[in-house]
Amino acid sequence: MQFKDFKYQRINIPKIKEQVAPMIESFLSSSLEEQITIMKNMNQIMDQISSMFTLVNIRNSLNVKDNFYQQEQAFCDHNAPLIKELQHQFLEKISQSKYYDQLASYFGLFLFQKNHLELKNFHPQIIPLLQEENALVTEYENLISQPNVNFQNKMYNLSQMGPFLEAKQRETRKEAQLAVSHFFAKNESDYDRIYDQLVNIRHKMANLLGYDNFVQLGYDLLGRTDYSQQQVKTYRENILKHVLPFYQMTQQKKSNRLKINKLESYDKKIHFLSGNPTPEGDTKTKISNAQQMYHQMSPATKVFFDFLLDKQLLDLESKPNKTSGGYCTYLPLFQAPFIFANFNGTSHDIDVLTHEFGHAFQVYQSRHFIPEYRFPTLEAAEISSMGMEFLAWPWMKNFFGSEEAKYKFLHLSEGLNFLLYGALVDHFQEEIYQNPHITPQERKKIWRDLEQKYLLINEYESDLFLEKGNFWLRQSHIFSSPFYYIDYTLAQVCAFELWTLSQKDYQQAWETYLKLCQIGGSQSFLKLLEKTGLKSPFDEKHFKTIVDSIANYIQKIDDSKF
Repeated sequence: MQFKDFKYQRINIPKIKEQVAPMIESFLSSSLEEQITIMKNMNQIMDQISSMFTLVNIRNSLNVKDNFYQQEQAFCDHNAPLIKELQHQFLEKISQSKYYDQLASYFGLFLFQKNHLELKNFHPQIIPLLQEENALVTEYENLISQPNVNFQNKMYNLSQMGPFLEAKQRETRKEAQLAVSHFFAKNESDYDRIYDQLVNIRHKMANLLGYDNFVQLGYDLLGRTDYSQQQVKTYRENILKHVLPFYQMTQQKKSNRLKINKLESYDKKIHFLSGNPTPEGDTKTKISNAQQMYHQMSPATKVFFDFLLDKQLLDLESKPNKTSGGYCTYLPLFQAPFIFANFNGTSHDIDVLTHEFGHAFQVYQSRHFIPEYRFPTLEAAEISSMGMEFLAWPWMKNFFGSEEAKYKFLHLSEGLNFLLYGALVDHFQEEIYQNPHITPQERKKIWRDLEQKYLLINEYESDLFLEKGNFWLRQSHIFSSPFYYIDYTLAQVCAFELWTLSQKDYQQAWETYLKLCQIGGSQSFLKLLEKTGLKSPFDEKHFKTIVDSIANYIQKIDDSKF
C-alpha cells in the first residue's frame, strides 16, 4: 500500500472515551499481567489516534488550501488536548499501581521518568489553553506557507526564494532579501498578535501548573530528565567563547573569497565567488543518486530506502501552498515514516534529504518499541539526522561532482557556525518567557541585541524590517516548539564527533550510529550517549576539542581555489 492509499478516518472521540474508560477504571484492581495487557491495549488505541492525527498533519502541510484537511486539522487541534486528558487519567492510575516497580522493570525505567513529567505538565484546567495554542500555531503555519513573495514580478513561496538569496549577483541577493522581508512585513501585526498570545497562553499554563514561568515547563514538556537550565546557559556561554572566534575567522575568509570588504546581511547565504555548490540534476536524479548511496552504505539503508520509494513516503519538491521547511514523522498504524521537504535546487536539498532520512531510518529501527520509545527526546533524535548528513560524505561526489570539496568545506564550517544561531534562538526564548508581559517591540529589541552578541550583526543595510529585530518571525520553531532549537546544536556537537570518528574509521562510526538508532528513545539523552560511547556536549573540554578539530580541518583547505 502506498501513501496515497493510506485511509483516513476521523477519530470518534466519544467512542474512544467509551473504550478507554473501563480500562482506566479496572486498572488498579487488575493483576500485574492484566495491567501489562491494559497498557499494551492502550498503546494500540493511541497508535490509531496518532496515525490519523499525523495523516491529517501531513496532508494539510502538503496543501494548506485543501478545505477537507484544513477542517480536519482544526478538529485535531481542538481534540488533541482531550486525548491528552485521557492519557493523563491513565498515567495517574499507573503511578498508583501496587506493581509500579514491576511495571517499570517490564517497560523500562525511562518510561516512568517521562510519565512523571507528563503528570506534572498537564491538568484538565489547561485544556482550553492547549486548544487555543494549537489553533494559533496552525494560523502561523498557514501564514508563512502562502505563495506570495513578490520577486521580479513573479510569486514564490519562502522555499522557492532560496536560490535567489544565494545568487552570485549581489543586487539579486539584496532584492530577494527585501522581497522576503516585505512578505513578512505585510503580516507583521498578525505575527506579533499570534506570538504575544502564545507567550501569554504558555505563561498562564505554567502558572496553573505551579511553575513560576514557562521556562521550566518548556523543559519538562520536552522530556529533559538529565540536564538543567543552568547547564544549557553554561553551554551557550561555551558556544560564544569557543565558536565565535571560528565564526570571525570564516567570515574573514569569506570576505576575501568574495572580494567584498564589508559583508552585508544579504551576503549571508553566498559563500563563493563562483557560486555555492549546487547539486546536479533534477529531483529524480537526486533520488536516484540517493538510492545508489544508500544501497552502498549498508544492507539496512538499502532495504529501507527502497521501502520509502516503493511506498511513496517522500514528498520532496516545493509547491505552492505547501508548508515551508522539512520534517520526518511516523505513522505507527502503517509502520511508515514520512519525509517532507521543499527542494529548491540548492545544496540544502541534499542536507535535508540526508537529514530527514536519518530521522526516518532511526524510527524505522525502533518501530516495534512502545510509542514512547520510538523517537528519542529531541536533542537525541537530531543526532540520527545530523549524524547521517556526515555519514553520507563519501558519496557527495554523486550529488556535487567537481564541487564535492566545496560542499564539504561549506557543510562543515557552516555547521559549526550554526551553533551560534541556535544559541541565540534559545537565549531569546529564555528572555521572552522569563519576561512574558513585555511588548512585541521590546521582544524585537531583545532579539536585535542578541543578534549583535551572537552573530555580530551590527546593522541591516537598507532592510528596515530586519533592523527592527524581526528576523526571528521566520523561525517556525519559536512559535510551534519552544526551547526545541538548542537541541539541534547539542545534536550537532554529537554529529561532529561521529564525523571525527568517520574520518579515522568509517565502519566504527557507522556501527556507533546504528547502535544509537537501535536504542531509539528507550534512554534519556546523556544515558544514550553513554551507551553509544559518545561524549556529552556539556563537557567544555570535549566541546573545545571538537571545535578545534573542525577549525584545523578548515584551515588546512585552500579555499581560494573555490
